[in-house]
Amino acid sequence: MNKPLRRIAIFCGLLVLALLIRSNWLQYVQADSLQKNENNRRIAIERYAQPRGDIIVDGKPITGSKQTSGSDFEYKRTYKDGPMWSPVTGYASQAFGANQLEAVEDGTLTGNDDRLFFRNTLDMLTGKKKEGGNVVTTLNAAAQKAAYEGLKKQGGKGSVVALEPSTGKILALASFPSYDPSTFAGNSNSDAEAWQKLQKKNNPADPMQNRALREVYPPGSTFKVLTAAAALEEGLYKSADEKTDTPLPWTMPGTTTELPNDGDLPCEDATLREALRVSCNTVFGKIGADLGNDTMLEYAKKFGFTEEQFVPVRSSASVFSDDMNESQTALSSIGQFNTAATPLQMAMVTAAIANNGTLMKPYMVDELQAPSLDTIEKTDPEKLSEPMSAENAQILQSMMETVVSEGTGGKAKIEGVTVGGKTGTAQHGVDNSENPYAWFISYAKGEDGSSPVAVAVIVEDDDAVRGDISGGGLAAPIAKSVMEAVLKGKQ
Repeated sequence: MNKPLRRIAIFCGLLVLALLIRSNWLQYVQADSLQKNENNRRIAIERYAQPRGDIIVDGKPITGSKQTSGSDFEYKRTYKDGPMWSPVTGYASQAFGANQLEAVEDGTLTGNDDRLFFRNTLDMLTGKKKEGGNVVTTLNAAAQKAAYEGLKKQGGKGSVVALEPSTGKILALASFPSYDPSTFAGNSNSDAEAWQKLQKKNNPADPMQNRALREVYPPGSTFKVLTAAAALEEGLYKSADEKTDTPLPWTMPGTTTELPNDGDLPCEDATLREALRVSCNTVFGKIGADLGNDTMLEYAKKFGFTEEQFVPVRSSASVFSDDMNESQTALSSIGQFNTAATPLQMAMVTAAIANNGTLMKPYMVDELQAPSLDTIEKTDPEKLSEPMSAENAQILQSMMETVVSEGTGGKAKIEGVTVGGKTGTAQHGVDNSENPYAWFISYAKGEDGSSPVAVAVIVEDDDAVRGDISGGGLAAPIAKSVMEAVLKGKQ
């Protein structure tokens, strides 16, 4: 071969080699990023080429699919009672993508999960159209309805989370105001208009915010149950009825500022039981200062603070600060200063107490099903931590039960049922200038002494008369209705 031909041959060989390298690079190295690229329309077309699998509650689908026309997307998502369930399902939209369960479990719902590869291969060989699998949730339809209707009746904003303490199953996850994902599930002008109307810049109520998982609020006096747990565990006080060392008035360490109680309350040297019943700031603030920032942070973390939760949808991390001085620690220990919690977090605190000191990891997907309804993944309950002993948890339960039977939580009473709870009215705005948040956390016990449900409720009502806002008045009745719905289902 002469020299020019040899050069051409080498050049052609290099071109072929470059082509092979490039094609392998695209197919193996960049395949995943190209598949997920937002400009890759083929992926979206394939996603909506068949009906999505369903999200299931109590054995019934709360989602569906509808055939469309005039679009290269063949099917779009539909929702039953969309506003009630959207904090659970999220949305799946041809134009705006997906979030929450619709996004986290998209592989199962579209049938693209790797665990369905063998089935999909068989279907391709037999000519059968690919189908999506199902997501079976832990939710309780009656509890969810009670939560959503309670928030809707109250008005304003708010959320409810209910857990099964022994397993961590999420029984209710409601947020209000809410939205209907069906209104923008397609790809038309009307879907785009509906989407825009729901954005916070156009709707200050922010209906698409999942307040149960993503909003953190000052927990107010509901945090006092965690402070009481720390006091018992650290041996600062050994029983519910031992008098505390609490002067009245009490000046916060390092300051000349007295920590006020909400009215003329019997808080001087009050027992833990009495202090929780009437919600003494001085008692629990001093406990926090006596235990110190490090110890209080340790117990906050044991109950789940400072860590995001994945249920499997992400929940924001709740806040308890470090590097605080004694007076800041005192304020934080009564749910003020920097302390902030999601409703899920306060439901976790309540569930751990009701479960005799054991905190279970919260979750809302019970199992994933193949299109054939075979189980491809099952969630097993998992212990997250053990923030307190069973003995001390039962002491704290007796204190919370006194709050309901004789104190500020009376509107959560259920005839023939033992209910424990704690009210909270959390400061809001600069210098407490805005209407406070109304909190209520509670649990109900069955006849065998176990607790099938723990609930956290928060109500934000900017239009309410400030003096009428209280956790016992606004939030406790909603918690009661949710607990009743769960208990009725257990009968």
